[in-house]
Amino acid sequence: MAMREDCVHYESRAYETGEVARFCTKDLAPEAPWRCPEACPGYERIQMIDRDFDAGSLAAIPPVEAEPDAPVDDIVGVLDDAEAIVAAAAPEVIADLDRERPAKKGPWWRRRKGRGGDDGDDFRLSSR
Repeated sequence: MAMREDCVHYESRAYETGEVARFCTKDLAPEAPWRCPEACPGYERIQMIDRDFDAGSLAAIPPVEAEPDAPVDDIVGVLDDAEAIVAAAAPEVIADLDRERPAKKGPWWRRRKGRGGDDGDDFRLSSR
């Protein structure tokens, strides 16, 4: 079965390069972006789309690229390997970004910039 675009959990994103990512937000479609499972346990039809619903000109959906000729198990294996590579790299990337950010001094509601007359009180309604 093709990807169910009328499912609540279907999502697509178009990037500036023209590439379109189509996926299941519940990760229940191992063959995404080409197919959903035949009897998907997470399928929920979007209720707002009705026969009276008219799609505007911006709702044009880019065509899905052709499905590879490889066996389904090979496709699923490659997609699982790619997901594992990204998942393994994520903690290191997040740690690198955290090292680059300056440490914050305290909660945002206690930080004051350029306000004089601080008498040490943590709570103030007005500086007048």
